[in-house]
Formats: sequence, structure tokens, C-alpha cells
Amino acid sequence: MQLSQIRRHWLLVIEAIAIAYILLAYVVLPALWTHHEREPGLASLPMVTRTGTGIPGDALNVGLVGSEQDVLRAMQASGWFPADPVTLRSSIEIVGSVVLDRPYHDAPVSALFYEGKKERLAFEKPDGRSADRRHHVRFWLVLEAGTDGRPVWLGAVTYDRGVGLSRYTGQVTHHIGPNIDAERDLLMHDLSEAGMADALFQISGVGPTLFGRNGGGDPYYTDGEIDVASLVANGIKRTTPPATLPPPPLVALKDQIWHAVGSAMPP
Repeated sequence: MQLSQIRRHWLLVIEAIAIAYILLAYVVLPALWTHHEREPGLASLPMVTRTGTGIPGDALNVGLVGSEQDVLRAMQASGWFPADPVTLRSSIEIVGSVVLDRPYHDAPVSALFYEGKKERLAFEKPDGRSADRRHHVRFWLVLEAGTDGRPVWLGAVTYDRGVGLSRYTGQVTHHIGPNIDAERDLLMHDLSEAGMADALFQISGVGPTLFGRNGGGDPYYTDGEIDVASLVANGIKRTTPPATLPPPPLVALKDQIWHAVGSAMPP
């Protein structure tokens, strides 16, 4: 093969690689997790909370559609307790719960901020006796009216696996479990089992994340999707499983690949 032919061959290879990269990076991969079409008003919003000092906090991974009363009814019917506000008394109670291993089902949660606003609602589900281990979620009202005319809430649900010191500030805090998708799935399951979810669907979240860190420096991983439950109105329970709206095919494929990867990560 002549030198000119070799050069031409490699030029064609380089061009093919460049075209493949452009298609993958700017067409295929963005399409894999861009699917805000069910709630277009969320498309431009950030999907990560922040601490009071501006450190990136928990990733948003759940959403609810319904009035504030619908949310309160649904969460309580699903076995999640409204969290007490942070006061001197509640702070003393949570310390006593952890140290003495005694129940505190509505223990307070520390504040996180989304778009500069503190969470409007917070709930928890105990895991064991004391408040050092618990499932908990914070919610922010992000749309006064979504596609069906009802309010839309976004939330961050995580699992507190124990009390320790923040890796960033040294302050006393709860450390979260890394598998935040499992917590998202638990909440959606609880709402569905309680008859509080009328329909379930996905929207785009933070995107596939393997080595995320929250505001306390704890690692987390996620497929980057937000599961949303459209709640029943006025607490009237649904007697059949909620309607499930499937994600776009490319997103479903991405999720399958991600879950295969995620299965090798620590629980």
C-alpha cells in the first residue's frame, strides 16, 4: 500500500471517529436522559439542592403532583411522619433518641435549600428504634400548576445510616447511604401500596452519577432519574395499582445498563 493510500485510510478512520464522537456526545447521550416532556416547566431547573453555606447537597430524585393537603395525607397514609421543626427542644430530643436508643418518629431534619428556599415539607420513616437510622425526604414546591393544573413538588429522599461528623465542615450530621435510587423506589412503593398514587412517571434529574457527594461529603450514586407520583385527590384511596407511564425507549435502555453497573456498587 502506498504512503498516500495509508494516509487516506487513516484520515477516513479519524473522520469516522470524530463523527461518531459528535453523534454520541451531542445527540445520543443527551437523548438518553432528556425527557422533561411530561412537566416541561421543570426543564430549566437545577436538580441538586444546596446547604446553607452553598455546598451542593442531596440530588433531587422524587416528585409529587398534588396540593399540600394531598401530600400530607398521602405521606402519612404511607407510613411517613412529618418531621418536627429544628428547635432547641427537638434537638435535645433527637440527641436523646440516638444516645439512649429510644424512638423519635418525627425527629427534625437539617435544612437544605433549593433555588434559595428551605424545604417546605419534610417526612421520615423510622428504621429501628432511634433516630440515627431513618428514611427521610424533603420537598420543595417548584410549580404552582403543572400540566394537569395541580402543584408540582420535587424532593430529595435518602437513608440516614448513622450519626457522625461532616467530611466538609466537621459538624455533627447524619451520614446517608449511597444508593439513593433504592430510597426513591421505597417511597414510590409505599405511596402505591397505600393507594395514594394515581399515576407514576419519570422526568430527568441530575443525570447518571457514579461518584456524587452530598453536603456532608457522603458518596452517592444514581441513574439520575426522578420518579414522580401523581397523588390521589382528597385522600380517596386508589383500589387498583397506579397507572405507570413508561419512559422513552432510550431512557429505559440507559436505565437497564445503569442498573447493571449499579448492582456492583455498595448498598
